[in-house]
Amino acid sequence: MKKIRVGGVPEHFNLPWHLAMENKHFEKQGLDIEWVSFPGGTGEMNQALRNNEVDVCMLLTEGIIADIIKGNPSKIIGMYVKTPLIWGVHTHIANPLSLYGETYDKQYAISRFGSGSHLIPIVDATLNKRKISNDQLVEIKNLDGAIETLSKGETDVFYWEKYTTKPLVDQGILKRVGEFVTPWSCFAIAATDKIIETAPDELKSMMSVIHFNCEQFMNSTNAVELVSEKYHQKLEDVEQWFYSTEWATSDYVSTKMIKNVMFMLKQAKIIENEVSLTKILRRL
Repeated sequence: MKKIRVGGVPEHFNLPWHLAMENKHFEKQGLDIEWVSFPGGTGEMNQALRNNEVDVCMLLTEGIIADIIKGNPSKIIGMYVKTPLIWGVHTHIANPLSLYGETYDKQYAISRFGSGSHLIPIVDATLNKRKISNDQLVEIKNLDGAIETLSKGETDVFYWEKYTTKPLVDQGILKRVGEFVTPWSCFAIAATDKIIETAPDELKSMMSVIHFNCEQFMNSTNAVELVSEKYHQKLEDVEQWFYSTEWATSDYVSTKMIKNVMFMLKQAKIIENEVSLTKILRRL
């Protein structure tokens, strides 16, 4: 049985993977899926792909595209979540910051360089004709690190997926001062060049299983209750999230979407040049 090491964030988006494993859908196709959690997000997963610590990851589309251009030996093999990500723009509840437009000259907590919490504030600032410099960025590894630095006043602003952080807003720990919606599909599935070369058939089987499970999940009558229970979130929050999220159910990847991401990354000076699509995308 072929083992494939799969990485993702420990968040509600990845429940279809866990349900597929629990129901032995991969096993029935002769696949041994080993799940690896990355609370540090896309930056941490990019590093794991580079280090050959995992074979496949669900990453933020802009994060993996930027890192592939910068030398990550991986390719996008499909999309995972087709809809955009809604980023919450947060500060600590005690921070006097209250307006979204006041954030651009503050200190930003970022999980890692190359992560979404690093790239998206820069894209956001660029779209608003503002600029964020490197000395405004403080690496904090993960959500816990962000809460710590925000509470100490070492950082002022933190971008993270809106519904993941909503319980912290409800508890009065964080304050959401704004939202930013990425103008592209939020999560891509990337695989290392090594696993693409050595196990293409197994990757095809894996993709078929996860697309089937995504479709099942979207059509499930108890998906909202399941997410609420497993991820300790309010039913009404999960409902809002679930009905604004669409998972991929086929291998289709929009090349225009990839070009859009590259254009914005170049505009934001995160990458120097756009590259050919063959360097980023591999159709199995």
